[in-house]
Amino acid sequence: MIRNGTGGIILALRALYGAAARFNNNGGWVMSSHIAMSMMLALFPFVLFIVSLAAALSQNLKVDDLIELVFGSWPDEIAAPITTEVRAVLASANSSLLTVGGALAIYFASNGVDAVRRAMTQAYRDTDPRGFWQARLLCIVFVIAGGLLVLTTAALGVALPLYFRFVTDAVPSELVNWMTSDTVTTVVALILLAIGVTACHVWLPGHRHSLSRIMPGVGLTILLWALAGGGFSLYLSRFASYSATYAGLAGVMAALIFLYLMGAILILGAEYNGALAKLQCERA
Repeated sequence: MIRNGTGGIILALRALYGAAARFNNNGGWVMSSHIAMSMMLALFPFVLFIVSLAAALSQNLKVDDLIELVFGSWPDEIAAPITTEVRAVLASANSSLLTVGGALAIYFASNGVDAVRRAMTQAYRDTDPRGFWQARLLCIVFVIAGGLLVLTTAALGVALPLYFRFVTDAVPSELVNWMTSDTVTTVVALILLAIGVTACHVWLPGHRHSLSRIMPGVGLTILLWALAGGGFSLYLSRFASYSATYAGLAGVMAALIFLYLMGAILILGAEYNGALAKLQCERA
């Protein structure tokens, strides 16, 4: 039993080393840049798209709740200046601007999703049989589904704490402390993150892969995202001096570097699945 456990750890470490080599040898850094720039261009239009979609579906969802869901997992040093600008845009936006923002979001964000699709296909060593319009339609569906998922999560984040207040008298007292809005928001955000990463691994590569094959990379991606987010936040607060280097663009540059890091980790997760599958085939 111990030998099997040790063998599993060694296999995982070998796969991680192989994934890093595959990432470096196959243009992972370049693809990460493409993802970061595409996502940066899509950021503001995507928020406008979500707000316009929320206005069309319901009047009960607060804009601050939607912004918190989109940027809540970002380090505060990066999220604060961006959310300030987002609120300023939304405060002066009219319905026509929101409609235009929704159209721009579909276009720009689909470019970001397409960058992830290409990176995922390359990481899994697939050849994508889908034509241009099929791939673009898939990316647009991802954008719309992402907006609906954010709205659904926001609604749950509001509804679940209210529900828990009604049932607190019927549950053990030690559970009451876990039924707070912050806890619910954190759990729902993690679920949203896991769904998003899993969807990228399932539908974006050129061919469909089983859940048993993709889940190791999904878990690695979420773990490394959490570690990288905390580490980057510490770096910004203690060591970085972007304001001296980039002046008024400091917040934008920090966000771009953060997205670059997140994109690299996403690709690394797919490369990890490919390296792990190769090692398992060699052992079989």
